[in-house]
Amino acid sequence: MLCVAGCSTSNPGTGPAAGSTAVTASPAPTETLLPGADSTHSAVGEVVAGFPVDLVPVPAGAEVLVSSAEPVQGTDLTEISLNLRSEQDTAALLAAVGAPLLAAGFVEGTPPAPEPGLAAQSTFTRGDGSELLLVGILDRDDQRTLTLGGRVRTTSP
Repeated sequence: MLCVAGCSTSNPGTGPAAGSTAVTASPAPTETLLPGADSTHSAVGEVVAGFPVDLVPVPAGAEVLVSSAEPVQGTDLTEISLNLRSEQDTAALLAAVGAPLLAAGFVEGTPPAPEPGLAAQSTFTRGDGSELLLVGILDRDDQRTLTLGGRVRTTSP
């Protein structure tokens, strides 16, 4: 039987033996949060190719932080996300993103569990609910940061 200093075999799973020091391993990062240069489904600082800008246009004057558009295999859906920064007020920013969705037949709703700290949040669904977008807006220091994510059809319903 193998035993490491600090382990006790008399009560397995109860932690280090009295008087010993537990060693905590720090996880090493294995992947970055931002896409790499070879990513074809996401982009930093611009709208990625394949993003449905006709359905979700970037509001005037907004700075795109990160975007992604990845087809969902076996469906006509695309998983999208968009993070941007804007000086527009919260209501105008939500309207700039929501108006094209409403015009395309989406229905606006409220999330079941509001996220504390957000200035605004909304959901947009269409059809049988397989198309769903969540939108959240953080308001800090005269800047709004919008995060949008979900699935949309790449063709008209």
